Amino acid sequence: MRVSYKKLWIKLVEKDMSKADLRKAADIAPSTLTKLNKNEFIALSILVKICGILKCDIGDIMEVIEDDEIVE
Repeated sequence: MRVSYKKLWIKLVEKDMSKADLRKAADIAPSTLTKLNKNEFIALSILVKICGILKCDIGDIMEVIEDDEIVE
């Protein structure tokens, strides 16, 4: 199983917010932003913090993808 943060990037565009703005507002490390860009797992506490900033639910910023659904 993998995760995708594609919904997060769409949400940022809708909110007219850059990735740098999100990083500062949520007080997350640059390495965490790199993990988000690479669709890697990050701590749930950080996802909850991001949801608080964006006023949304976790399902609004990420999704879990079955390995057989991945088309690369």
